[in-house]
Amino acid sequence: MTVWMVVFLGAIAAATVAMALIQIGAIIYAGRLARRVERLVDRIEGDLQPVFDAVTSIARDASRASAMAVAQVERADDLLGDLAQRLAQLLTTLQTTLMGPAREGRAIMSGLRAALEALRLARGDFRTRSRSEDEDPLFI
Repeated sequence: MTVWMVVFLGAIAAATVAMALIQIGAIIYAGRLARRVERLVDRIEGDLQPVFDAVTSIARDASRASAMAVAQVERADDLLGDLAQRLAQLLTTLQTTLMGPAREGRAIMSGLRAALEALRLARGDFRTRSRSEDEDPLFI
């Protein structure tokens, strides 16, 4: 073995040791960094847990409120539907109760009107006959 070979072999050994030390340092730094990140994540989770609990509570309350609102809307819909049905029944009852006698009253009034018209025409016809008899002799 020549001197240069020993020198190069020493350089290779030194470079390998240096690379091993750098890798060990990188592994130690990565471990410390991982522990810091883990502590940071734990702290953030601890700080955000009340926020998540509040959001969950708000969502639960909103769900309960919407369920109650749906129930109230359904009750109002049932009430208005029942009211509309009863109003329709009332109008039908009023129509049958009032329209029958109103038609009969109108028929009676029409009959009376026709009778009075007939009497008036008969009286008018009688007057025209007596006038024409009175007027005939005066006719020139």
